Amino acid sequence: MSDSITPTCELTVLMPCLNEAETIATCIDKAQGYMTQAGVDGEVLIADNGSTDGSQDIARAHGARVVAVSQPGYGAALLGGIDAARGRYVIMGDADDSYDFARLQGFVDQLRAGYQLVMGNRFLGGIAPGAMPPLHRYLGNPVLSFVGRLFFRSSVRDFHCGLRGFDRDAIRGLKLVTPGMEFASEMVVKATLNNLRMTEVPTTLSPDGRGRPPHLRSWRDGWRHLRFLLIFSPRWLFLYPGLAMLSIGLLTMLALLPGPLRVAGIALDIHTMLFAALAMVVGNQAVQLGLFSRLYGMRARLLPSDPAISRLFEFTTLERGLILGVLLVVAGLAGSIAAVLNWGKSAFGSLDPEYGMRLAIPSATAITIGAQMMFGSFFLGVLKMRTGSDE
Repeated sequence: MSDSITPTCELTVLMPCLNEAETIATCIDKAQGYMTQAGVDGEVLIADNGSTDGSQDIARAHGARVVAVSQPGYGAALLGGIDAARGRYVIMGDADDSYDFARLQGFVDQLRAGYQLVMGNRFLGGIAPGAMPPLHRYLGNPVLSFVGRLFFRSSVRDFHCGLRGFDRDAIRGLKLVTPGMEFASEMVVKATLNNLRMTEVPTTLSPDGRGRPPHLRSWRDGWRHLRFLLIFSPRWLFLYPGLAMLSIGLLTMLALLPGPLRVAGIALDIHTMLFAALAMVVGNQAVQLGLFSRLYGMRARLLPSDPAISRLFEFTTLERGLILGVLLVVAGLAGSIAAVLNWGKSAFGSLDPEYGMRLAIPSATAITIGAQMMFGSFFLGVLKMRTGSDE
């Protein structure tokens, strides 16, 4: 496949295809009609993902170019199509006649104005009755789009609109990799993180013209989108929950060290302290995983560089982490020794659990978190070695 763009080809209308014989001709004719009417020099490109219903022959008969993509999946088909596209700009959309390829001028205008990713917004343009299942319209799309905006501070309101236009070189520079439906989220997320110029245009959505169920599987593909958003945001997956658990656990433990505490008529004692210790241990582990994931993502060029994070990792060395871990372990051992000495006062017989555990729980917590810090520091050293960073 060629990496070069044909100089006279401004626009590629790209359609992924898997057994779309019922609707592909209509989509191609609409796209070609638009380009002829608007005077746009372009092509219609079908990225065929293994159709067995003759879609390829129909596409060629209607003047489209067909490229075969052997790797299965929505994202894989689009990646193959983007690579094969000849246009400077690409407008992609499903070949099921749910999007109107005769009305692409809004996308072309914004691309010509310098926007690198132009998203369709179905909630602004209009969703025809029966075009989108209620589960998608009122739960799936709004929730996933909200999560995407929250996690990545994106301006996009409709994360999963299948009709979108983009500058081919800019999108190829994002190194998109996901082969499935989550490709739609990956494009928006990486475009946001890499500060591409983005905007939205109103887009209509109609019921598709096929007589078979869609390829989309609501719960499976919704989970794949959410999974991608979580994995690609170490802050929200690890760091923020970890900091919350660590802070709540620490404050609770400090409050219970002197003795039992009553809150709104509820007595909190060593059992609450035990769960506070659990929150601290899990929270500390989550915070470390968040920092490690962010470092790996930056060094592997999966996430853009962050100066503040880079400075933090310059300060956080193996030696400093070991010192902090050792201090916590020593403090925990000191508390443990004090608990044993206190036990000796009763000739190592029965102890008051409330008194003994009030010292034992914080001591065990300090030893555990200290050990996590020490092992985590060595793992951080491994990550830096793998990426060529100096300690």
